[in-house]
Amino acid sequence: MAINIKLIKQLRQMSKAGVTDCKRALEEANGNLKKATELINQWGAAKADKKSDRATKVGLVEAYIHAGGSVGSLVSVACETDFVARTDEFKKLAHELAMQIAAMDPKNPDELLKQAYIRDQNVTIEQLIKQTITKVGENIRVVAFSRQSF
Repeated sequence: MAINIKLIKQLRQMSKAGVTDCKRALEEANGNLKKATELINQWGAAKADKKSDRATKVGLVEAYIHAGGSVGSLVSVACETDFVARTDEFKKLAHELAMQIAAMDPKNPDELLKQAYIRDQNVTIEQLIKQTITKVGENIRVVAFSRQSF
């Protein structure tokens, strides 16, 4: 089946996946955008799972202070290389995790991973991390976090 370039662009914009993966997903889904999105997500999760045993020795610490200063959080997020730790994708993930912790007050990393993402209730934090793993090509994990409030 010939896939329309506009459909590939639409899927790429939605999923942030590569052009080749978008085209392949649309071909396998016979042009069905919803099924193609599900395929992209499945492939991304499989890629992330393959990387889960890799050592994460570098990363960054991100702080978030909510407006008014009554709630704040710190999160340590690790990856495999300092190159990835400096990318916008990784920094954005760390910031989103810090905001999540300030907003939802998880008690431990396992609870954090199971929470619905504050910006999209259809995505868990674990899925958000796996999406970033797929984009940057390295294992990522939350090392530690803390939350303070008045």
